[in-house]
Amino acid sequence: MTIPTNKTRTVLSDGRELIYFDDRPGIPRTAPDLRNLAPHRPQSEIRYDPVLDDWVIVAAHRQTRTNLPAASECPLCPTRGASLSEIPADDYHVVTFENRFPSLGGAYEGRGDIAGGGVRGAPGGLADDGAPSAAFQPIEPGVGRCEVVCFTSDHTSSFVRLSPERLHTVAAAWVDRTLHLSQVPGVEQVFIFENRGAEIGATLDHPHGQIYGYPFVTSRTSRALASAARWRDGHGSTSCLFCAIIADEREKRLRIVEETPSFIAFVPAAPRFPYELHVYPRRHVPDLPSLTAPELTELMSLQVDLLRRYERLFDKPIPYMACWHQAPVRVGRDLSHLSLQLMSPQRAPNVLKFFASSESGMHAYTMDVLPETIAARFRDVK
Repeated sequence: MTIPTNKTRTVLSDGRELIYFDDRPGIPRTAPDLRNLAPHRPQSEIRYDPVLDDWVIVAAHRQTRTNLPAASECPLCPTRGASLSEIPADDYHVVTFENRFPSLGGAYEGRGDIAGGGVRGAPGGLADDGAPSAAFQPIEPGVGRCEVVCFTSDHTSSFVRLSPERLHTVAAAWVDRTLHLSQVPGVEQVFIFENRGAEIGATLDHPHGQIYGYPFVTSRTSRALASAARWRDGHGSTSCLFCAIIADEREKRLRIVEETPSFIAFVPAAPRFPYELHVYPRRHVPDLPSLTAPELTELMSLQVDLLRRYERLFDKPIPYMACWHQAPVRVGRDLSHLSLQLMSPQRAPNVLKFFASSESGMHAYTMDVLPETIAARFRDVK
């Protein structure tokens, strides 16, 4: 997709970057941030778990972050009069900015290879005498970047209510930030997501998503790449596990919810959430920047259609997570296949699915309804 020229970069009073993405060019964005904020110096760290071969982010400064403020005090609404917010404008279309309370951030110091999850090897290990080495459980600076993406200045709106023009602008911002964060020193993977609803931990009601630039390849992605590599080893150098899943779903036609010329949406055969949908491009592409402009338009329209079905299932907005799985920056790109994962813990009109001991302690998930039944319900509410 061609990167838009209708974007304006500015800097907030504490040094964080903010970028306006406008639906159309020519809108002046010159208002300064009038707040007197201390310099932005996030102090997160990542700690390695040698048992699960995984990295855990520790960001103690997030304990005091803003939590569900009144609409009049929303930090994502435009600045109006004496109400100074994160966005120094009286209106905006789409905005991205560095999170004031990031999980990750800080200067890259060239620490070397810390990509975890087994993709390029775990740090540390055992010494010759069998004792843990000095780097057995390392603690590293939590470099990377966390950005907020505001979809609209309207506090009462939502992603499903964005106009086609605004959806195009959001897609352009996602592509732009994926390309940019992939070049940030220390970033190994770019993850775009939206958490909607206090039930799943969203701390702000304003319509927004986030983007993480991780300093490691996440364990979920690492396991998927390992599975894709095993599949390719057994089926040929050009074979893709994810393309095979698409072909299988299209042949059986048990769990497909919607098909468009370029994409397929289906309930996975082994979901972990009561209402979970996967969306895949039919052609093999690693990330959002690899899609054409018409494909992105088609994809955004499909995402809105699917999210509206979530609302129709229960006759109300329900909590959900929208997760974009893109290829890592440097490893496994030929094995990766872009996908969108939509998940909701809502399992009945007034009942949520909780991940208790079996799921949280053993990672052994139990579904209460057949995935094929869930797919039929999604189709029925079109």
